[in-house]
Amino acid sequence: MTELVLIRHGETDMNRELRFQGHVDVALNAMGLEQARRLAARLAGESAHALYASDLLRAQQTAQPIGASLALQPVADTGLREQSFGRVDGMRVDDIKQQHPGQWEAWTRFEPDFAMPEGESTRQFHTRVMEAVHRLAAQHAGKRMVLVTHGGVLDMIYRTARSLGLGGPRQSEIPNAGLNRVRVGKEGAIDILHWADTRHLADLPPQPVYDQKKVAASAGKPKAA
Repeated sequence: MTELVLIRHGETDMNRELRFQGHVDVALNAMGLEQARRLAARLAGESAHALYASDLLRAQQTAQPIGASLALQPVADTGLREQSFGRVDGMRVDDIKQQHPGQWEAWTRFEPDFAMPEGESTRQFHTRVMEAVHRLAAQHAGKRMVLVTHGGVLDMIYRTARSLGLGGPRQSEIPNAGLNRVRVGKEGAIDILHWADTRHLADLPPQPVYDQKKVAASAGKPKAA
């Protein structure tokens, strides 16, 4: 069994503003840097064989103190990038509603094959993410790895582990700088050991949350596929 320690990057100003970050290469804000520092302290003393991170700056900045704590150099992997939202990357929800009303209405249906203009569909995204996860797990079979990535990536892994399918809004909590641990079996099956552990962040202010279930409900759509 290969163990993966999965981490969503720390907070950014775009998180705070509930923007669709996608492939925008935004830095951590002050809170995100503190979250990354606490992650590194939380993981100190653990052993890991390798450390991988999305090549986007917010993931790299989160991975750097973790790498120092674990004596590992973060390796950038584009397969761990967030989903691309194409033309709406970096936009706020209200702006998307105003400038791309048809695309926003379609988005609220959370259908697997819908993609924002010039972006990735959930199905395309899921394929990319799981190919990366299984590739890295095979390269480090029987070891423990740390992967620093994005909320959407973790959603794809969670859905796969729980056999939830790709339709419908997100069903799991995925906090910034939370710890998630899974095991990948020889045949690629994923078992969740722990999810959304934020004990190291307990005394920090509440995080901004983009609740896809509320989005689906407010649009009058079903909450699941």
